[in-house]
Amino acid sequence: MSNESWSHNEVEALARELMSAYETGQIIAVPPSARPGFDLNTAYEVETLLKQFREAAGHKAIGRKVGYANKAMWRVLKLETLVWANMYDDTVHYADNNFATLTIANPRSLKIEPEIVFGLKQPLTGASSDAASALASVDWLALGFEIIDCPFPEWKFQPSDFVASFGLHAALAVGQKVPVRLDNMVNLLDQLSVFKLRISKGGKLPERGLSKVSVRGGDFVEEGSGKNSLKSPALCLAELSAAITRRFPSHPLSTTEIVSSGTLTAGHLTCKGDLWTAEVEGLRLPPLTLRLT
Repeated sequence: MSNESWSHNEVEALARELMSAYETGQIIAVPPSARPGFDLNTAYEVETLLKQFREAAGHKAIGRKVGYANKAMWRVLKLETLVWANMYDDTVHYADNNFATLTIANPRSLKIEPEIVFGLKQPLTGASSDAASALASVDWLALGFEIIDCPFPEWKFQPSDFVASFGLHAALAVGQKVPVRLDNMVNLLDQLSVFKLRISKGGKLPERGLSKVSVRGGDFVEEGSGKNSLKSPALCLAELSAAITRRFPSHPLSTTEIVSSGTLTAGHLTCKGDLWTAEVEGLRLPPLTLRLT
């Protein structure tokens, strides 16, 4: 059904319901996708209102996070492209010496996802999915850990539910920024499609100082690859730009926006006290360690 079946008042009521759940940690027993007439167009209307609510409360939208950066999932879920939601100045955090601590208020069911994060130096408005053009608009890239939190029972949701619930975004930890320059761009384009990533859980931090964080004794959890983010995080960035340009041509990706470009492994359940480390091979990014407190 078309989003025309939802009035503005109904969209706003749902947005307030989802905002309340976000702020309190409530579970939403009936996902929006299970309600008559709710579709992806309606979901983006809700997401736009959520952005307005958050900005009215003093929290600036500073970037976008990607969902479903896997074309095999598009066929299953009848998507034409990936989906996205905004991230905010109080949810994006920068690691100190590649070590970050995060505290999630009112968690429900948390998962952790390792991602490549981009910082833009100029608007990205292209309607084509060109990895080289997308990377030319990037100021820096970094390794990141995103924490996602699901407000729906048993992690069951549709793409429209994802969009309408902040993209499940709870927090993003960003590691050391590596500049993207003309002299390293060709190598980066190649490396982003083939690099490997390993995540481990647990272990012990050094007792003194974090200038060179080295976690000892962590248990290997999973290996991922740049290919898991739409064959390359740079291609994912290009696809995101094209998708946003088609849907919101007057609000493209803009200068200084941060993009979290889709998980490189499965999402793994996590909770307070967990210690996670991501290490990259084939791409010059230092390891990133995150502790949930």
